Amino acid sequence: MIGFLRGKLISKQPPQLLVDVSGIGYELDAPMSTFYNLPATGVDVSLFTHLVVREDAHSLFGFMTERERRMFRELLKITGVGPKLALSILSGINVDELLMCVTTNDADTLVRVPGVGRKTAERLLIEMRDRVKGFGEVSAVTTAVNGNAVQGSHNEAFSALVALGYKPAEVTKLLSKVDPAIQSVEDIIRHALKSAIQK
Repeated sequence: MIGFLRGKLISKQPPQLLVDVSGIGYELDAPMSTFYNLPATGVDVSLFTHLVVREDAHSLFGFMTERERRMFRELLKITGVGPKLALSILSGINVDELLMCVTTNDADTLVRVPGVGRKTAERLLIEMRDRVKGFGEVSAVTTAVNGNAVQGSHNEAFSALVALGYKPAEVTKLLSKVDPAIQSVEDIIRHALKSAIQK
């Protein structure tokens, strides 16, 4: 089991990362909550990881904090929630927001996350009720975005949101609400996802 990686961040195209660890390139998928805190490419990064083994593929997932990984693992225990949906949930809302949803029994916020229907949201709230006690109190979380402005950043954001489960038409609508002055891919996605949750 690969539980931790430390190496040079080679590329970051949400939701995928490439990290060079002593000459070996590890491909990982990561939630946007992790992307918001990544350093610039070429800089060393440390990530907690979770390996999902299936007959047709081995998929590695990366997280900036052990708390994010713990929540990802708890989500995988929920009936009907696989790695892709768990990644989508942690991209739409962060750990503290998810804990708040469970604490307040807020299914309405959860169903705004792509791929989460009403039944899945209600099942998640029920099954997570006892598990969230180990996460402690909900804390104030601030995120720092280190992405650089790049040409075609809106196109990259579009592709990333589609990969996270949004329909192209919905992505176009979400991106139209983002301030054109925002240039980094991570910032564009963050504002688009915030708009989706608040709609």
